[in-house]
Formats: sequence, C-alpha cells, structure tokens
Amino acid sequence: MSNPHPDWLRPAWPAPANVQAIFTTRAGGVSAAPFDRLNLGDHVNDAPEAVLANRAVLKAAITAEPVFLQQVHGTRVAALDTAPRGGPIVSDACLATQPGLACTIMVADCLPVLFSNRQGSAVAAAHAGWRGLAGEQGLGVLESTVNALLQAAGPGACVSDMIAWLGPCIGPEAFEVGDEVRAAFVAWQADAAALFRAGRPGKWFADLPGLARLRLRALGFANVQIHGNDGSPAWCTVHNPSRFFSYRREGLTGRMAACVWLA
Repeated sequence: MSNPHPDWLRPAWPAPANVQAIFTTRAGGVSAAPFDRLNLGDHVNDAPEAVLANRAVLKAAITAEPVFLQQVHGTRVAALDTAPRGGPIVSDACLATQPGLACTIMVADCLPVLFSNRQGSAVAAAHAGWRGLAGEQGLGVLESTVNALLQAAGPGACVSDMIAWLGPCIGPEAFEVGDEVRAAFVAWQADAAALFRAGRPGKWFADLPGLARLRLRALGFANVQIHGNDGSPAWCTVHNPSRFFSYRREGLTGRMAACVWLA
C-alpha cells in the first residue's frame, strides 16, 4: 500500500503480511456536493470525470487494481482471477487468489465484509445489505462467499483458517425495517429475533452487523475470527455524516469502498 488518506480505515485484524485491506471515507477526492468528496460510485449521477479521478486516487493509494462490481443485492460470487475485463461484473461478492487484484465492494449503508484465509493465499469481499444477507432459504451472500473461498483455497481448507472484518454500515439505532425483514431472518435462525428492537407498529430496528456475526458463527466462525464493526455508534454510516456517505440519510450521495487484496 502506497499512501492511503489518513482518514481511511485500516482494518485491525490478524491478516497475513501479504494481505492488505482498506475502507475509504468521504476524504481524499474531488467530487462536489452532494458527492463530496471521494465518491467512487459511477451510478449515482456524479460527474463521470470526478468519479474517474477518485478511482485513480484509490488505485494509486493501494498500488493494486480495484475491481468494481455491478451490485444487485444478490448472492453471486465472482472469481476475479478469471472474470472477463471490459464489461460489468454483475455480482455482490468476489474473491481473488492472484496478487494485485483488489476485491472491491461499494457501500453507503450496506455492510461490507472482507475475508482472508490465514495462509494468505485467498481473499474475498461481500456486499451485505439485508436482502443479500438473508438470501433464499438460509443461503445468503456470506454463505456463498465462504463456500467459494473454501473451494478457492484448495484441499484441506476449513472455516477455522478464515478471518472476517466487518466495515461501517447503518447502525442498529438507525436501521428501521418492516415485519418482512425480521421474518426473513427469524425463519432460518430463531436467535436472530434478539437482533431486532421494536419500533413503530410493524417496524423494527435491525442490528445489521449483529445479524452478519450470527450468520458467520453459524458457518463455524468463532468470535475471535470476526473483527471490526460491533454495532457501536462510531461504525454507523447514518450518524457520522462528516465521515461516511449514507443513502438512508441523504438519498443522493456517494459511495465508499472496502477493498482487500494480496500484495
């Protein structure tokens, strides 16, 4: 990594020395309001030349190639080593086993989850909004990503060899959802009910990072393998407007990026 902006988040997790990761904030770019400043999304009506300049800032800072996805709130995982270049990669998660390709997830309230194995041979990133996290019949984006990472890591790979980092997202005091969201999680994990706090009639405040941690533990992750966002206010995109973009707060806004790559 070359010279990331001092405001960007460097994940505190026990990754191998060759695994690098970063989470961008609003700082360090050239976009004008309401996308100020480091908007990395090319689909939010920001000036195209500003987005290109901002993406160049990111690439220069990490000295790797950030590979952006066309995210659709699904569960598909793209293998960046073999993904064709030049067109959109429609996926909500990606993995890499070759150096220099940065698995990149864009967010402005949804939860980014970064993964590495302890051997430093494979990394992955997932975009976990509630739809992707819940998935279908208990198979969501985290389950799909972990399964793909196990396959990519090769024979003998196991979940106990993995670590995960949860980035900033909408916090449990701000994420108001309807009955259908709570039902989608509780139907497959009864323990998920404890992560929804009653609000207005028919509404609940959901703990998105808590739900992700619950899913990871069900996959075999121990608590010591899960790092980052613990649901406290400092991680909330909605309640930290000077640092984070938030679609829920602003509507028209920029996108941040969570990146992980093999150096």
